[in-house]
Amino acid sequence: MQRRDFIKYSAAFAAASGLPLFSAPLFARERALLPIPPLLEADAAGNINLSIQAGLSAFLAGKQTPTWGYNGALLGPALKAKAGQNLRVMINNRLDQPSTLHWHGLEIGGEADGGPQAVIAPQQQREVKFRVDQAAATCWFHPHTHHQTGYQVAMGLGGLFIIEDEFSRGLKLPERWGIDDVPLILQDKRFDPQGNIDYKLDVMTAAVGWFGDVMLTNGSLYPKHIAPKGWLRLRLLNGCNARSLRLAASDGRPIYVIAGDGGFLPEPVAVQELSLLMGERFEVLLDCSDGKAFDLLSLPVHQMGMNMAPFDQPLALLSIETGLMPGTGRLPDSLISLPPLPVTDNLPVRHLKLEMDQKLDHQGMMALMARYGQQAMQQGHHMHHMHHMQGQDAMATEEVQIMGANRINGQSFSMHEPMFDVKVGQYEKWIISGTGDMMLHPFHIHGTQFRILTENGQTPLPHRRGRKDIVKVEGGVSEVLVQFKHKADKANAYMAHCHLLEHEDTGMMMSFTVSK
Repeated sequence: MQRRDFIKYSAAFAAASGLPLFSAPLFARERALLPIPPLLEADAAGNINLSIQAGLSAFLAGKQTPTWGYNGALLGPALKAKAGQNLRVMINNRLDQPSTLHWHGLEIGGEADGGPQAVIAPQQQREVKFRVDQAAATCWFHPHTHHQTGYQVAMGLGGLFIIEDEFSRGLKLPERWGIDDVPLILQDKRFDPQGNIDYKLDVMTAAVGWFGDVMLTNGSLYPKHIAPKGWLRLRLLNGCNARSLRLAASDGRPIYVIAGDGGFLPEPVAVQELSLLMGERFEVLLDCSDGKAFDLLSLPVHQMGMNMAPFDQPLALLSIETGLMPGTGRLPDSLISLPPLPVTDNLPVRHLKLEMDQKLDHQGMMALMARYGQQAMQQGHHMHHMHHMQGQDAMATEEVQIMGANRINGQSFSMHEPMFDVKVGQYEKWIISGTGDMMLHPFHIHGTQFRILTENGQTPLPHRRGRKDIVKVEGGVSEVLVQFKHKADKANAYMAHCHLLEHEDTGMMMSFTVSK
């Protein structure tokens, strides 16, 4: 972020809050403490028990909101495992509707991956066994229920899955859970007048996604955290259904990115702002040794429908104060050695074309404007939608079937017809195209941690060159290098899909198998 933009945004934030420039943390004494999800590790035999259950959460004064969670009312514990560990997870579904549990970012076989075919009926359970077979990383788990993923995530289902290995422990990073090693699950919500989560999958949300008007950090509205005087490690997850995020520190201090979706980078990368697509994770370090309070901010983004109040100005997500406890971790000069990218000239190539139904796209934009006004139509490269709407009355009145309206390679998702087969261990180049619409498509591939070759037609930024499981596709073309370690047969096929969850739920998903 350019310094002039940061000053502009910070001044706007201060004006909106009625505070002097950079003084929002003065309110921190009135804030609730940041909730920290409990760590849950397997017992000596490798057993973990998870319960998918309903509960009540307090977001709004005087109101109780029905929510869902794992082993609690909202979100879930942070599971912690070691590389090489064998796990046996028993998942009990105590809801009154089916669900699934997908291990997002884990390189495990299709029989354990937890795609939409791995349904757990109400009041039933499912056992999955797998070996943690990858380097240290911050992954997560969430439902992947066919046509219902967006709704079930909005209701509160999601949790982190943290992998450690011997090398990561030797880096001497901050590692005191909830003190200087802090998870942040960032999600927007919308509530109806009764305090219920106001989720709808309609023409508008099928086109632009479901978005909220409040932002929660670990399920809490603008909480505070008391950090040691030293380095603070944040494990960031964008857990939103459809909203991309752009984060910055309110006083402009640098953010040091040390890890992405699939683990550590070769060396820390200093940035002034950090963008997170839906489903992405980054680990960052912040220097709190000066003892000064500051906020973690969400800055406005260039995304259709996501620039309405309060997101049209910098929005405080977390107030960070510094306590008397000394810091113990450090910022290493270097982290890991990533293997060099292989020559891609003669590799198998697959082309995936992400497609939105034109009638759905058109009617969704019209519904967005009708509900929220022209402010909802993002300026700049998205404004072409408004011009295309003129003179298309017939398209505006034609009936559109939401389910199945979005596609990959002309096909809406089929539960039982994998699109192709990949061989175990074989490198392939996947070319993912979003040309034809300007919507944001964060594309996720199950069962692998890939490397980004080009991202939306550009060389990936330095902090996006590590192991990844989500790549940005927004009106352009992205290329990724994939390799799969494990098999996935037809009954347990892997998925690849847009992680804007309403696009996934309405067909922008495909399955594929992996065989020897």
